[in-house]
Amino acid sequence: MKTLALVAGFILFISGWPMVSTAEESRLVEVQEWKAVFARIETRDRIAARSQLGGILRNIEVSEGDTVSENEIIGLVHDEKLQLQMVAIEATMVSLESQLKNAETELTRGETLLARGSTTTQRVDGLRTEVEVLRGRISTVSAERDVVVQRMQEGTVLAPVSGRVLQVPVTRGSVVLPGEPVAVIGGGGFYLRLAVPERHAANLVQGDQIRIEGTDPAYMGTLAKVYPLIENGRVIADVEVDDLATDFVDARVLVRLPIGTRSALVVPQDAVRSRMGLDFVTVKGQDGLGFERAVVLGMSHDIEGKSVIEILSGLQPGETLVMNHD
Repeated sequence: MKTLALVAGFILFISGWPMVSTAEESRLVEVQEWKAVFARIETRDRIAARSQLGGILRNIEVSEGDTVSENEIIGLVHDEKLQLQMVAIEATMVSLESQLKNAETELTRGETLLARGSTTTQRVDGLRTEVEVLRGRISTVSAERDVVVQRMQEGTVLAPVSGRVLQVPVTRGSVVLPGEPVAVIGGGGFYLRLAVPERHAANLVQGDQIRIEGTDPAYMGTLAKVYPLIENGRVIADVEVDDLATDFVDARVLVRLPIGTRSALVVPQDAVRSRMGLDFVTVKGQDGLGFERAVVLGMSHDIEGKSVIEILSGLQPGETLVMNHD
């Protein structure tokens, strides 16, 4: 009898049959269910740097992808008519100043003659009025010159915010109209914007952790805002992500959203053995012996600090598993 037991043990050993060490039960647990959607990398602020002046774009200092600071000069628009107006105003100013100088000389002479009794008061009052009129005209022309100078300064296109140049729709020498965009600047930081089918709207909670796919290692984001307006059957939401790659704006990123929980049958990760493309678990029978059963595996989960794997078919809840050690 001892010999037969030794031979049977040796046969089991060389055939690779697992030796029983511990037992676990398959169990139903609540696992997080995730919805895979695509999100876009967007900037918080997307503002067009516009020309306040119509004219010819004489210079453009930036191109797509450049980084700019707020109020940095990125272009210059020139209007030839303003330059001609300035020349005309300067000529008018020179003429008025010359007339004022002559009028002031005449007024001084008239006041001297009035003191000697050689002229009338009406004549001196007329000269004084003429001087005041010329001074008023000079003030008006000076104000007109200030307006033209201000309009010429409006031809300088400044960056409205600090950030990256996303688009430059015009080129040097283009004719631009007042208010026409010269460049589009993205600034204020980056975030992910996603559109989720409205049937999942009730499951979106601000503060939930969002799984970002396609990175190694994978990292998480935070659902920062859920917008109340549903557009085209979809809910818009924003996700804050630390160290978000911002090489490309409007790039699509695959994310997974928590949309609820479901019951899943799970077993310990090391209870599964794979051979010839099939997966097996060792189940303890009514006679106390273990036998292998083929199963279909699902996703892996980390529950209470233990690595478990989901069983889709081939096993029932509560069945006792034999943990195998080679």
